[in-house]
Amino acid sequence: MDNITTALEHAIRLISSGDQELATITWLSLRTAGLSTLLSSALGLPLGAALAIARFPGREILVAACNALLGMPSVVIGLIVYLALSRSGPLGFMGLLFTPTAMVIAQTTLITPMVIALARGQLEPAWLNLRDTLRSFRVGPARAVATLLFDCRFMLATIVLAAFGRAISEVGAVMTVGGNIAGATRVMTTAIALETSKGELALALGLGIVLVMLVLAVAFSAQALGRYAESHYG
Repeated sequence: MDNITTALEHAIRLISSGDQELATITWLSLRTAGLSTLLSSALGLPLGAALAIARFPGREILVAACNALLGMPSVVIGLIVYLALSRSGPLGFMGLLFTPTAMVIAQTTLITPMVIALARGQLEPAWLNLRDTLRSFRVGPARAVATLLFDCRFMLATIVLAAFGRAISEVGAVMTVGGNIAGATRVMTTAIALETSKGELALALGLGIVLVMLVLAVAFSAQALGRYAESHYG
């Protein structure tokens, strides 16, 4: 118990003093998760809206596939991206393995199906309310998607925040393709795993505290946005 208390006190000092290693790891985590969230949102939100609007053969299979990918283990995603980026893989010539870019690719691959599935589920009821109005004005599919996304923007912001929370708390995929290299690809989750295995609890606890604070901030922000959208847009 004394060792844990000492480690916790040291962890708090690391946070309050702005420890350089802790700050570097945190910044890389924010950068990779933020970029992954932007990419997955740019891909996933329009695709989710299109699935909410469109009716075509095989649509239910696509919806089921996106829902199934929500439960895909992150290490499997990491393995797939690793094979694609490895020297013998189709993208091996790019030399991206064990770089932050590889981590962004893995995180984007992981959370894009989540964005698509959640967006489709949220937007489909909204589309039923807008469908007749938009069709009466002969709005085309592309404009209908844009209108639906804009009309539900606050609702969709909660999905983006949830995707960011998933990305920043990810460990399996980023460790597989990033290698957990100090000063290069070590993010909060991988650093916590490494420092704990080494018995260096102070840095692990410090990073854990920062990570929990970030995840809580995302959760509270998503909740606040959801309440705002509900109160102002029904």
